[in-house]
Amino acid sequence: MEALHAALIQLPRLADLSPDALEPMPLKGVAHDHVRLRGRRLVARIPRWSQLGLDAWTALDRQVAAFRRAEPSGHTPRFAGLLSPGEGLPLGALVVGEVEGRTPVLPGDMPAIARALAAIHRMAPPDFYEPLPAPPDPVAALLAQVERQAEWFDRAALDADARALIAAELAAARAGDLAPPPETPMPLTAVGVDVHPGNFLIDGCGKAWFTDLEKLQYGHPASDLAHASLYTSTKWDPAVNAELAPADVDAFVEDWAMAVPGDLADEVRPWLKPLRRLTWLRTLSWMARWSVEGATLSPGMPEPLRAHMDAHATDILRAGRIEQVRRDWAPVPSPPRGEG
Repeated sequence: MEALHAALIQLPRLADLSPDALEPMPLKGVAHDHVRLRGRRLVARIPRWSQLGLDAWTALDRQVAAFRRAEPSGHTPRFAGLLSPGEGLPLGALVVGEVEGRTPVLPGDMPAIARALAAIHRMAPPDFYEPLPAPPDPVAALLAQVERQAEWFDRAALDADARALIAAELAAARAGDLAPPPETPMPLTAVGVDVHPGNFLIDGCGKAWFTDLEKLQYGHPASDLAHASLYTSTKWDPAVNAELAPADVDAFVEDWAMAVPGDLADEVRPWLKPLRRLTWLRTLSWMARWSVEGATLSPGMPEPLRAHMDAHATDILRAGRIEQVRRDWAPVPSPPRGEG
């Protein structure tokens, strides 16, 4: 805290900040600590590790760009300052606007989350994408990420049934079983990536704010729609801990479609199922890694949160849960109807 205060008072607008104004906030995620600056409507966002495997300056540069570019959406905190890496702050920190709000309650707050995502997706593209990633084929890029992370399936303690189901899903994804025709347009928009409901706050007016922009880049909006509504995401945050019915997911997608231009909605619809599968595999493979080395990935995580993450990994990597989730894109066929 001393190092943080010493860095904060180097910012001109915070030169008179009292050490007593620093208020650590409850730890929620796996990658950042947050400290409220009382009386300033600001929060210091302090990385504990880079989930993207980036060095300190590259990670900070990307986050600064992400907060600045997303601000016109009206649904993300504003960027307010950068703290350089140094003694006591080895990965540096960002200062961002404070959002006063509560954790989403599902499914009631899914329409607000849909509107927040729509606001991000309909932003005009920048003149240049750097330093944020912008793969020309975001579907191929997502599959490549799954392939890189798939090694953790072999290292995790999975039973034979779970391994077989995951192997079948990987094979189907590689074969493009759900892919629309090759001439189907592939939109490229700003995407939040880590848009599980726990990364949103709902303010007093019912507006949803997306708060964790570490992974924001340019990609396919169908992946955001998947990640915000999959079981693996809605159960991620213990404060959310909800399960959406298929009708809830359908309504969420329709709420989003009503809030974006019609041509974007039309371009996204053919990709909903294939991107739902790939986004689920991305999360599942990440959680397989967590099940192997979670204790070393996020040092200092409070035991109750770590226990929840461990239990969540165990749940979503078991065969029965895999079977349940994959029905979203591979429905179980109905038994043949009898004659008579």
